[in-house]
Amino acid sequence: MVDTQTSTQRTNTKKNAWSWIPTLYFAEGLPYIIVITVAVIMYKRLGISNAEIALYTSWLYLPWVIKPLWSPLVDILRTKRFWITAMQFFIGAGMASAAFTIPMPEFFQLTLLFFWLIAFASATHDIAADGFYMLGLSEGMQSFFVGIRSTFYRIAMITGQGLLVILAGYLESALTVHPTEFKVAAEPNIIFENTIETDSLFTTPLEGALRLIANPSNIEISTKPKLRKVVSSDVNSVRKFNLKNGFSGETTLLSDTSNQTDLVGNIGIVKFRLSQKPDEGKEYKVNLDFIEGNEGIKVIEGKTLLFNSNNWNKSAYAVVQLDTTIKNRTAALFKARSDRVPLAWAFTFAAVAFLFFFFFVYHKFVLPRPVADKTIEREKNVSVFNPFFKSFYKFFKKEKIILIVSFLLLYRLGEAQLVKMAPPFMLDTKEVGGLGLTTTDVGFIYGTIGMIALIIGGILGGLSVSKKGLKFWLWPMLLAINVPNLLYVYLSFAQPSSIWIIYACVALEQFGYGFGFTFYMMYMIYISNGEFKASHYAIATGFMALGMMIPGMFSGIIQEAVGYRFFFVWVVIATVPSFLIAKFIPIEYSFGMKNNSEA
Repeated sequence: MVDTQTSTQRTNTKKNAWSWIPTLYFAEGLPYIIVITVAVIMYKRLGISNAEIALYTSWLYLPWVIKPLWSPLVDILRTKRFWITAMQFFIGAGMASAAFTIPMPEFFQLTLLFFWLIAFASATHDIAADGFYMLGLSEGMQSFFVGIRSTFYRIAMITGQGLLVILAGYLESALTVHPTEFKVAAEPNIIFENTIETDSLFTTPLEGALRLIANPSNIEISTKPKLRKVVSSDVNSVRKFNLKNGFSGETTLLSDTSNQTDLVGNIGIVKFRLSQKPDEGKEYKVNLDFIEGNEGIKVIEGKTLLFNSNNWNKSAYAVVQLDTTIKNRTAALFKARSDRVPLAWAFTFAAVAFLFFFFFVYHKFVLPRPVADKTIEREKNVSVFNPFFKSFYKFFKKEKIILIVSFLLLYRLGEAQLVKMAPPFMLDTKEVGGLGLTTTDVGFIYGTIGMIALIIGGILGGLSVSKKGLKFWLWPMLLAINVPNLLYVYLSFAQPSSIWIIYACVALEQFGYGFGFTFYMMYMIYISNGEFKASHYAIATGFMALGMMIPGMFSGIIQEAVGYRFFFVWVVIATVPSFLIAKFIPIEYSFGMKNNSEA
């Protein structure tokens, strides 16, 4: 009876693998990229400073690094199938909660809280999904589908970075105006000062999406102080003009009882208008927010501006003032953005929440029920933590474990640094060593050409391992993931103007990454075989995450110190340790090879 059930289950698992592996690994990759990358873009669009974004979102990576600490509990408590569906429900609930809190005044603290919960739920989902993959498929089928699962994980990453951001951008366009940034510099040596000119320089509609225009986008203000009465007069003139043209709801003029002969910080004037006439009856409320730089530079008038179909082609004014303590050259960056931007992101996260509730229901019915998917049995009166600690003990007792861990940390040492600096390199101007591409160019490169190359490389890698085994492909795949980094050395030195050359280089690099990463994934499966498959795989992925996190943290510092050219030369040098240690890692020749019976 048991044999019949096992045989039937194995047949069903083979038959249904295509119905659950793509969706399972899409669901695994999407919350990761949302928490780690999309959240950064959202916070930037909502006016959070770069310093705060970097500090707080970096901590969101932690659950994936430390997930081996609670991974044994997934083996001990309930089935992998239970954990998968439960975590998908919690991720959906977390996304819905984030969507609900984005429009709130305390959105930064509240969304960070929910992103933390999503991160821990997603890391737990990873543990269960990877363990379920090994329990639900035979060794040969694991080899066959490793490229498929990697591909759909990557598609999820591209969906998050590409389609979700595009969706948010589309909603921003529909609900708001595209924002604009302006930079204010304090200059000790400036002679001429800004004056208020109550004119309307822009009267002709411009093509493209509705957007804000700042004039000038870069303004210099003398650090020489001014008389208070002069500043008060200028501010009142701006306020009168904004009120007259419907840009401001402020009805009172500045009335300062202080000594009017006191010296105060100098001021500068920035003008704003819309690029084209909005729909009748539609009003846009625009806020001027400090983004980064010297906090002694502040907007003191025109911080909130109202635009509509009657005043769109007239100039609204904002006054920026320097603190009297500013004596040396410094600067600050500001952004003028619509207050409806949060609504666009709320809709985007609500869509993701709906998707994960769908995954929860779908996988409840579609996921197979492998006989091996059960809790680890333990004797009565034995602590639940005994198998917990036993799993760690068993992992670090493996033969040549120091070599194995070193290999996991070093396999992508070069790639971990390149992946952080590649987008900035493409976006930076040629004067500073970049390629000078637009955001649209970069999105197209990674969203279409790069994705296709990555998918082909991943699928070909899985098929190759299933044919000849993992050990045969060690050196070809190690070369594939590392040697294409030389293409970035070429791009940084040549700075080609032809977009097709850049497309070709990125496509080759992404293909090599997809093909070469297959070995890494299969090797983690190989070292995880045994009693605690899910726990040991989670420990391996923890080292994988650590191997990406630490080099990536320092990549920006290295790049700024040596420039793009020598940074990419360094990236190539950083691949050498992986070649040195690969020769000594333990691996069976036939592992991953698909049997004829599994065809």
